[in-house]
Order: sequence, then structure tokens, then C-alpha cells
Amino acid sequence: MKQTSRREFLKLAGKGMLGAAALSTVPAMLPALAEGAEAPAWPWAYKKMDKEAVLKHGYECFYSHGGCCAGAVAAIVELLADEYGYPYNQLNARMFADGAGGYGAGTLCGSLGGACAVFGLFCEAKEARELRDQLYAWYKEHAFPTYQPEMESVTTVSGAIECAVSVGNYMKATGYEMSDPGRLARCAAVTGETAAKAVELLNIHFGFEEAPAEEPKEEVALGDNEYIGTGVSDIGGDVKVKVTMDGDKIAKIDVLSHNETSGISDPAFEQIPAAIIEAQSADVDVVAGATKTSEALIAAVKDALSQVK
Repeated sequence: MKQTSRREFLKLAGKGMLGAAALSTVPAMLPALAEGAEAPAWPWAYKKMDKEAVLKHGYECFYSHGGCCAGAVAAIVELLADEYGYPYNQLNARMFADGAGGYGAGTLCGSLGGACAVFGLFCEAKEARELRDQLYAWYKEHAFPTYQPEMESVTTVSGAIECAVSVGNYMKATGYEMSDPGRLARCAAVTGETAAKAVELLNIHFGFEEAPAEEPKEEVALGDNEYIGTGVSDIGGDVKVKVTMDGDKIAKIDVLSHNETSGISDPAFEQIPAAIIEAQSADVDVVAGATKTSEALIAAVKDALSQVK
């Protein structure tokens, strides 16, 4: 063991005293919190928010926070922290930066992942899932980028919630590469617009805003041999079909509407109707890799056939 001289001992002791003195000043520099403050109960209290402010902040946070996922969380939580402080100021949105680029795998768009995390902060599980499904349905049909503060751009509708499809469609339409400023601006707009839509849904859910009136859906004109059926998918909701009969035979199956994921669900829509017509029965096998869509499509056809007299 190394022996410490008296001179070295005194030098080390002096450093220790200086360190202790410095530490004694730390509490005075820390942000003031109520003594004995407890963690806020979950779900956290939601406050009415300004969608326009969220839209703009989300756009900016895409650049400052590491992408779409962290940007969507910051767009909401940071504005609440600015106005109300605790507990909203205890969450650092940058922890969601790894959600960018569809969590690095081109899967769920990070802006949706961030927005859904916020739903889980303010809502019980069942309610959060309902808001999630509404947000997904909107995202699939929304033309991005509508918010264009720094550019003029074409808009594209993804028809899907996956990053690879959403941004891929836009890049095909524009010729942009991933690193191009135009592509980045588009995804910044996606971040802001998705966060703003999430806030709209939260405002409505908590009674701060009226839900917009739904446009009446156009009725499908049916012939005497045509029947509408609906099946429900756990992924995209309702799948609606029209079945055309020729006497007692199934002649044609048209898919009228669905919110299934583009690409993944395509094999079901391509194969199931043909299989049912060939078998003249809805008791057919599901398509591998598209089980839920297949089941919903088969259920929709069965619903239509149940109306045949």
C-alpha cells in the first residue's frame, strides 16, 4: 500500500472541504419544487391547447429535437410546460428521438408514435386506443404537407401509417432524396400536422372543443342483385364490400372502403374475392401475412350474402 505524506494528506483534505462547500450551495441553485412533492397521478391532467401553436412548434421541434417522434411529443408537452410548469416540465421529449424514421426501420411513422405516447399520458388505455385509431384513420387520408411555411410543394396521400410508405410516396412524387431539404421540410410538416390533429382529438375528448360535423356519406346505388356487407378488422376498422349475384351464384365482389395498411393488406384484397367466387362460398382460407384483413373481408362478404333472399 502506498504511504501518504502529511503534506499530501492536507492537500487532499483541503480539496474535500472545498468540494463539500460547493455541494452545500447546490440546493439553492436547483429549481424550486414543493417540499415532499409526489409524482403526479396517472393519467395526467389535460389542458385545452391551441392547435395552431402546436402545429408551428411541432414543425420547429422536428429539427431541434431529432426528428418526428420527439418533435410530436415536444409540440404538445413543451407548450403545456411553458404555460403550466409542473408536472409537464418533468418530461424531456428528446427521449423519443429514436422513434424517427419509423423507429429506424420504416415502420410506424414516428409522428404517430409520439402522438400516441401523449394519448397514453392523458388517457386511460381504452380511451387512448380509441384516439389512436381515429388518428391513424385521419393520417391515411390526409394530404401531406398542408403546412408549408418555407416551401411550395405537391402533397401526397399515403394510404398507410408506415414511414416507408408515407415518405416513399412523397419522394416518388417529388424526386427528393432523404437528405434533401424539401423532404426534411415535408416531414417537419407531418410532425406539426399530426401533433395538431392529436390535440384536436384530445380537445374534443375532454370537452374543450366540438367535434366537426361529419359529411354525409354518399349512398351506393344498388341493383336488385347487389348487396352491401361490412366486416370489422382489428387493424383498420370497417371493411365494406358489394357482392353482385347472378341468380344463386356469386358473380362479383367489389371492395368499397377500408382503412387497412397499404402493401401488407394488398394480398388479401387481391386473393380473397377470387377465392370466394371460385369456391362459391365465403368459407375460404385466410391469406398468410394478412390474416386480420382476410378475416374482415370474409366477414363482410358473409354479411352481404346473409341478405340474399
